Amino acid sequence: MSQEIRNLEPKALWNKFADLNAVPRPSKKEERVIEFMKKFGESLGLETFEDEIRNVIIRKPATPGMENRKTIVMQGHLDMVHQKNNDTVFDFDQQGIDMYVDGDWVRAKGTTLGADNGLGVAAIMAILESKDIPHPAIDALFTIDEETGMTGALNLKGGILKGEILLNLDTEEDDEIDIGCAGGVDVTATREYNEEETPEGSVGYTITVKGLNGGHSGMDIHKGLGNANKIMNRLLFDGFENFGLQIAEISGGSLRNAIPRESVAKVIIASMYDEAFVFDMQEVINDIKAEFKTTEPKLEISIEKSDLPSKVMDLGVQEGLLRSIYAAHNGVYRMSPDMEDLVETSNNIARVVVKDGEISIQNLTRSSVESSKFDLANALRSAYELFGCEVVFSGSYPGWTPNVQSEILEVLTTIYEKQNNEKPKVVACHAGLECGILGTNYPGMDMISFGPTIHGAHSPDERASIKSSQKFWKFLLEILENIPSKN
Repeated sequence: MSQEIRNLEPKALWNKFADLNAVPRPSKKEERVIEFMKKFGESLGLETFEDEIRNVIIRKPATPGMENRKTIVMQGHLDMVHQKNNDTVFDFDQQGIDMYVDGDWVRAKGTTLGADNGLGVAAIMAILESKDIPHPAIDALFTIDEETGMTGALNLKGGILKGEILLNLDTEEDDEIDIGCAGGVDVTATREYNEEETPEGSVGYTITVKGLNGGHSGMDIHKGLGNANKIMNRLLFDGFENFGLQIAEISGGSLRNAIPRESVAKVIIASMYDEAFVFDMQEVINDIKAEFKTTEPKLEISIEKSDLPSKVMDLGVQEGLLRSIYAAHNGVYRMSPDMEDLVETSNNIARVVVKDGEISIQNLTRSSVESSKFDLANALRSAYELFGCEVVFSGSYPGWTPNVQSEILEVLTTIYEKQNNEKPKVVACHAGLECGILGTNYPGMDMISFGPTIHGAHSPDERASIKSSQKFWKFLLEILENIPSKN
């Protein structure tokens, strides 16, 4: 770990972030970071415990003179998205994140940084460890598995938390105060298919799509970025329609909440079409690159001869697969009619795998409106069921309905305007914050979400602004000092 990270200001924040990033913490494998956090709380002599699902709660009494203020919940999630570039050699299960400073940004070498939500968690840790920062009584809540299912928030029972106000530190633009978010549901389509012997007189090709930006499948879904699965499907569809291309394997995308950056397909073509196929594919590639020249300038698409696979997909199933992915909606489905520039409903075709007689298509559908979420989910289900897939909805979680009359919102907007001589943007986001879920068992809790500027979350281009972290820290400290009094 570079010492330059620990020397950044505010040191209390960056040192805790460096400590946290030394601990592997993939979603659904949080055992080590749970133990790390429990030892941290216990080392401070604070009440520290796990709940039944293994969320960690650490309680700290109010500092002298703040005992009459409302108890607050400071909340962040322990897990992080694990993504790396194909050419990066890195073992997320064993290694800590390798960070470095690049101008105003802290980055990781070829991997996600973990600033989502590591900076929020580090800020809470710094407050818990502090001896001279005024604050009311704190319930620090560190949830698990936020990135792949909201498991911690969904299973947190009522009655555990004592706070009346929740500060969620998991948003990514420092000029925004979040008062609402989208819910989500996983839509997974699967089916089996028959494999056929590769016909004689065939040649093998590997088609590769890479170099896309990727990014957060909620926060970045409106940016017109390329989806590797959709782009690959265009290429395969064209090759099938015009030259009888047959698929041996497809592996596209990785995580359900990340816009897919890469896809690789192994295919065959009859040798008699070899030259014409390559020529036609190059024209399609040129068209796609022209379409994405502004949003995806690093897009690379290659078609290279490769070993001939022994088996390929049954043509009838293949046609259904290609047509269904073409028909399945990807991207923004509906904008909010109530909040300007807010995506209401969207879908990310996140992962497509075809191999050894099995098909899997994973989607994450998001919406701030439950009925619209399931409207789109049913549209996707219909597209996939039409070619014989079994479709399962899972991991559904609710959105967070905005409360513009929130008491803590007034506190934050007043402080922000005083510190920055401008009003903050009061927004709802198209991401799955845990506030909506936590509110189901704590319906009276006043909730707000804010954080430092983080770009490229869920991708190896993730980076956190140093200047923004200083702004965020100053903002947080004054918020803690101005929590309203108990009624």
